[in-house]
Amino acid sequence: MTADRRHRLLLVEDDTKLSDLLGRLFTAEGYDVTVARDGHTGLHQALTSQFDVMVIDRGLPAIEGVDLIRKLRSRGVTTPMLVLTARGTTDDRVEGLDAGAEDYVVKPFEIDELLARLRALLRRHTDTSTRLDLGERYLDVTSRRVAGGTAAPIELSGRECELLHLFAAHRTQVFTRDELRRLVFQDADSPGAVDTYVYYLRRKLGRDIIRTVHGLGYQMGSA
Repeated sequence: MTADRRHRLLLVEDDTKLSDLLGRLFTAEGYDVTVARDGHTGLHQALTSQFDVMVIDRGLPAIEGVDLIRKLRSRGVTTPMLVLTARGTTDDRVEGLDAGAEDYVVKPFEIDELLARLRALLRRHTDTSTRLDLGERYLDVTSRRVAGGTAAPIELSGRECELLHLFAAHRTQVFTRDELRRLVFQDADSPGAVDTYVYYLRRKLGRDIIRTVHGLGYQMGSA
């Protein structure tokens, strides 16, 4: 893998032998792999951690694979998803793609093709994910600027950009302070870092950019 960092991959597969095999394969290809062996665990992982790509089986316990994809899309998760399944009829493929998956690979599969499809997903996603919609404005991750609308572009610090990127990529999700500390502020000395950086974003972009959900945490607001 030629990326500057290891891409984070979530593998949701209940077959222990296959998930172990794929986990080793993806790790050898340079991915940072997290494995979930049922749909409920996959849902939790996908909503509480950031991933660059997901590989999801269809026949999962707890939450079926296509239902899992629908739940994630309905909650604003935009991570590219590939369905890996033995169910390969045209209707099955259409159902998976309509649920929100970007690709659909049928078992048995060729390893080289699977890896190539993952690389293609990441390329397509990377090409479009450097700009995230904020309503009237957008976040340009590469330049760390909020631009668009009638106002002049606004520069963000690296940590401000990372925090806003997380909210913008998961627009409907409510993040607790503990989740935000774990996802963005792992190295922060101050337990108040989350509130401090929410304040910084509001000061630069307007109070409505981040919404306080009382008793729960923070959620993407409007820009």
